[in-house]
Amino acid sequence: MQRNRIILLGASNLTLSLRLVIQILQRRLGEPGEIFTAIGHGRAYGCYSEMLLRGLPGIADCGLWRQLDTSDEQKQPVYALLTDIGNDIMYELPPEKILLVLEWCVKQLQRLRAQIVMTGLPMAPIENLTEKRFTFFRNLFYPCCRLSRNEAIARARTIHAGLVEMAARYRFTLVEQQPCWFGVDGIHVKFARRANYYREVLNGFTVADHEPESGYERTPLLFWQRRATFAYKTILGREFICPQPSGLLLNGSKVFKY
Repeated sequence: MQRNRIILLGASNLTLSLRLVIQILQRRLGEPGEIFTAIGHGRAYGCYSEMLLRGLPGIADCGLWRQLDTSDEQKQPVYALLTDIGNDIMYELPPEKILLVLEWCVKQLQRLRAQIVMTGLPMAPIENLTEKRFTFFRNLFYPCCRLSRNEAIARARTIHAGLVEMAARYRFTLVEQQPCWFGVDGIHVKFARRANYYREVLNGFTVADHEPESGYERTPLLFWQRRATFAYKTILGREFICPQPSGLLLNGSKVFKY
């Protein structure tokens, strides 16, 4: 029997640390569980995105939401993490649209009675980027973006303020980002900090009869019995479709990847 449902929404940071995040959560929530993910390098919430020839729909437009509506385990407790929110800015979506898309996601999750934790934007690391460094990483990660450093920071401030207001209105946990967690590009979590970073973020969930973790015990990461594959993606414009759940961890947890 699946003991819980975990929903993980994000981009590069979450993609690189997916098994770590699942492991930290399941140490508190129990296992096995159903894991619903919408992730991917360069992933956006509100628009189609491409990274290294691979294309993915926006998180709000993917098949995850239909899957959640039809899942058999609707009586199980639901925990949802929304993170890696900044990509939409660099795809030049207006801040108002980004906030509307995130609000829609929050409403869908609350309809499922999910406990929600969201990470804010890493404002200090972003604001500390020099013009030269900002331009370098903008051209590297978002070659089609033409936002200036000042415009990108202004949009980030607008979105961050909107997230603070949204968290108060919908009563979910918004985790403030600490500068020490991030690398030279201002958006990616340092490899050596990932375990502590996600432990701090995931302590935002309240779990009955479990205290927040105060330290991280190094244990081997969960292994795949069958690695998860995207339900829908494009490569050079060609569509690829895979039935879900496509992933299975050795502890019996099923992984849906959208």
